[in-house]
Amino acid sequence: METRAPYVLIGSFVLAAILAVFGFVYWLNNTGGIGPRANYHVQFQGPVPGLLVGAGVLFNGIRVGEVTQIALAPDNPRFVNATISVASTTPVRTDTKVGLDFQGLTGVPVVTLEGGVIVAKAGEPVTLIAEAGAGQSMTQAARDALRRVDTVLEDNSGPLKDTIANLKTFSDGLARNTGKIDGILAGLEKMTGGGTPAQKITYDLRTPQNLGPAGKTLTASLAIPEPTAVAMLQTQRMLFAPSGDNPGFAEFLWADSIPKLVQARLIDGFENYDIAHAPLRTADLGQADYQLLIDIRRFRIATEGEARVEIGLSARIVDKNGKVVASRLVETSEKLDKVEPGAAVAAFDAAFARIAKELIGWTVQAV
Repeated sequence: METRAPYVLIGSFVLAAILAVFGFVYWLNNTGGIGPRANYHVQFQGPVPGLLVGAGVLFNGIRVGEVTQIALAPDNPRFVNATISVASTTPVRTDTKVGLDFQGLTGVPVVTLEGGVIVAKAGEPVTLIAEAGAGQSMTQAARDALRRVDTVLEDNSGPLKDTIANLKTFSDGLARNTGKIDGILAGLEKMTGGGTPAQKITYDLRTPQNLGPAGKTLTASLAIPEPTAVAMLQTQRMLFAPSGDNPGFAEFLWADSIPKLVQARLIDGFENYDIAHAPLRTADLGQADYQLLIDIRRFRIATEGEARVEIGLSARIVDKNGKVVASRLVETSEKLDKVEPGAAVAAFDAAFARIAKELIGWTVQAV
């Protein structure tokens, strides 16, 4: 008897533990868990795939209870009735929205509540109506959407056929008139200046040569800043008088703006005259004893009467104190047999050579 007593004690303890577990489960299933609970009936107007007894109930994302019962509606098998048990403190209201959500990678279904106290009859649980399609899966939703699209296409098959036929007629008309359309578009591009831009041709002003032997040379340092000019002369385009565009010069460009071009070639002319006493560049203005200030008056092709190129410069020599030592106006022109880029550039070269020779001789005498 003494050896059998421990086995009886152990068996009694195990049996008590099993009964306690079953009692706890029974209590949890019937009372809805720890604390006071409230029961609500939920009716889903469609399928609820995967929803089982024990599934969670979430209110605004927080778990407040679980599903305690689930079954088909006896009066309408298309509907599903469920009973949920939630904490009595859950603010379920008349405008509470009921839905079905799927959580996690495996898509575990839970009942979701959103909103806030239902005035219920004493002793009767309140019935909540889930939103239509609350339990609809993504596959079913996609099928319903495709079904609606198919319905729309079927109802409008006639107008769609007419539209396609009209598009075919329009495309056939475009194909038959491709040449005319290309001509119209080319005309529009020409009018608006569109299309592929034409290749520009750059022309340079030749450095004056054969200025004669250097007699008197510069005895003081000289600087030649960039000449001044009105805005119209601040360009690389060929200018005409009367003003306007000449079709033969559409692709014409000077190598630099007219003031910079005159400055560079005038300095080159001084260097050709006397390289040992060449004038200083713009960056060295503060070191020069004198400055040769040039204002460009004319640098153009005149087309009235006999065609010709015209160059007009106003020159002043000033000392370090800004005092004008000497000033003069230098002008010249060169006959132009043909108004075209090559002939015009040659005429400008000849005219500028005379201008440069006159300015260099006058400057050497003045300083």
